[in-house]
Amino acid sequence: MLCTVATLKNSPQFLLPLLFALISCQPAAFGGEKKVVIAHRGAPGYLPEHTLESKAMAYAMGADYLEQDVVLTKDNRLIILHDVHLDTVTNVAQLFPKRARKDGRYYAIDFTLAEIKSLQVTERIDLKNNTAVYPGRFPIRSGKFEISTLKEELELIQGLNKSTGRNVGIYVEIKSPAWHRKEGKDISRATLEILYSYGYRDKDDNAYIQCFNAAELKRLRYELKTKLKLVQLIGENDWNEAPTDYEPMKTLKGMGEIAKYADGIGPWIFQIVKGLDKQGNLIVTSMVKDAHANGLKVHPYTFRADSLPAYVSSLEELLRIFYIGIGVDGGFTDFPDRVVKFLREAEYRRTQGKK
Repeated sequence: MLCTVATLKNSPQFLLPLLFALISCQPAAFGGEKKVVIAHRGAPGYLPEHTLESKAMAYAMGADYLEQDVVLTKDNRLIILHDVHLDTVTNVAQLFPKRARKDGRYYAIDFTLAEIKSLQVTERIDLKNNTAVYPGRFPIRSGKFEISTLKEELELIQGLNKSTGRNVGIYVEIKSPAWHRKEGKDISRATLEILYSYGYRDKDDNAYIQCFNAAELKRLRYELKTKLKLVQLIGENDWNEAPTDYEPMKTLKGMGEIAKYADGIGPWIFQIVKGLDKQGNLIVTSMVKDAHANGLKVHPYTFRADSLPAYVSSLEELLRIFYIGIGVDGGFTDFPDRVVKFLREAEYRRTQGKK
């Protein structure tokens, strides 16, 4: 189902806040309903993705959750990496030129943790032209950053929670579980073992597990019997992200099926807002409404200031559409400071009776 709503213009512009001025930020709540900010790979709008430096920055900016994408190494260590490949964010091709597979890619699963720790992490590179995917971000091949383990990141977050008195959560994505299984490794079981060992066990704990693979989420719930909150990521079938058919999920009936094993959905923002019609109104699907009707939280991805949909001219305008106009429960962002600032200002205006 599609519907149209008037575009929300004239959203305010905010200055970037000072980093550590946000350390005591509290989540914004509209009418008592908490709206959350999920730091997508940390704060990659400012520092290379998934580095501990990027996560610390996102924490200080006031994010409610920090995201961890996990993959396994050759020696069965869980590391934080967005892809099963190493070559788009490290200098692996320079240090280990003969270790690529037949497809020319370098896979984390073919390297030990010690070897991976020797790599230099860089801003994400487009391998086709050897340039930065986001040119305005941290310079490529600059600084000194390394890949972290899941244990290292959990210890960072829990340490900061202790020293600041906050309770920032974790949002773990199990990457390519079917592919890992073909490689002889059970990444889901390994992930649960570490999460449990650090105290993340129950539904009330401040943790989510997300995955594009519906069968794996069901396995987590029914076979591995985890009580942690699960989120079904929804992609497009032509992405070949997982052996999952996403089209049925986009319906009211599909949301009902997801609700049997998951607590929320993580849709692509373009699955919620298709664009503009000929009259200049937003074309909004019923995805959020259908999810809420089935008791599911909605955390779409990804809000980026430097990669905006054509129908908006600023990140704040996009946030106003999704958080206020459509009513999502939270979202993934590369710029957590700006989303935290937006939500705090929006909550202030609401409590002051302003539109």
